[in-house]
Amino acid sequence: MTTQLATPSPSRPMAIGDHLREWRQRRRLSQLDLAGDAEISTRHLSFVETGRSAPSRDMVLRLAERLDVPLRERNVLLVAAGFAPAFPQRTLDDPALASARQAIDVVLKAHQPHPALAVDRHWNLVSANSMVMPLLAGIPADLLAPPLNVLRLSFHPQGLAARTVNLGEWCAHLLERLHRQCEATADSELFKLYQELKTYPVPARSAPIAADSVVVPFRMRLGGDVLSFMSTTMTFGTPLDITLAEIAIETFFPADAATTQKLRSLAGAP
Repeated sequence: MTTQLATPSPSRPMAIGDHLREWRQRRRLSQLDLAGDAEISTRHLSFVETGRSAPSRDMVLRLAERLDVPLRERNVLLVAAGFAPAFPQRTLDDPALASARQAIDVVLKAHQPHPALAVDRHWNLVSANSMVMPLLAGIPADLLAPPLNVLRLSFHPQGLAARTVNLGEWCAHLLERLHRQCEATADSELFKLYQELKTYPVPARSAPIAADSVVVPFRMRLGGDVLSFMSTTMTFGTPLDITLAEIAIETFFPADAATTQKLRSLAGAP
């Protein structure tokens, strides 16, 4: 990976206009583009960005929605404009999120005998089904101690990197995905994680992805076998809680018959 990320500016009080301009530029939109999407005049948007006009609460939320600003940062915009935050942040064990937590558990359990896990916005493990830990057997306990960061585990030479067959290809895919997440969220902790992962001794991708490939597989050794997986990502569709909006469920499917058989064998083992 040679792409350089623009590191977020140090934390400091910013006017609402500065926030909006920064997000607009991050989304690579002109004032004309954003004004058209938000159905306001370019002149009014310019006045808001320069501080000559104070936006209403509804205007802040409308612009944030058009800019696809994460819920956490929408609260920052509201506070900068002088309004109270609109989106709560609860822990997953909060009674208000009981149905959401149950939905996560249902998805993870229903995916067995294939591995699945849920991670937070920084890729820390939130929950996993019973098929994940057998794949991590033999990894040093300190790497599996909470908070277990799934990406760090994937890149660490004593973690999954030591048993990943297509390490260069898989880690390049993960870095590209994290790069997009950094750009989308402007999260300083994700920028730090991105820079950390680039320091691990991971080989460059050996060759371009074949034209007939349909996915980038994750191929790992387990004992004398090589397991091959396809992965998908699930998120909640219409979250209004920050914690819920930042949960992602990663599900892995066998990419060949041998992996299917091995997973069935692991599921039936004591």
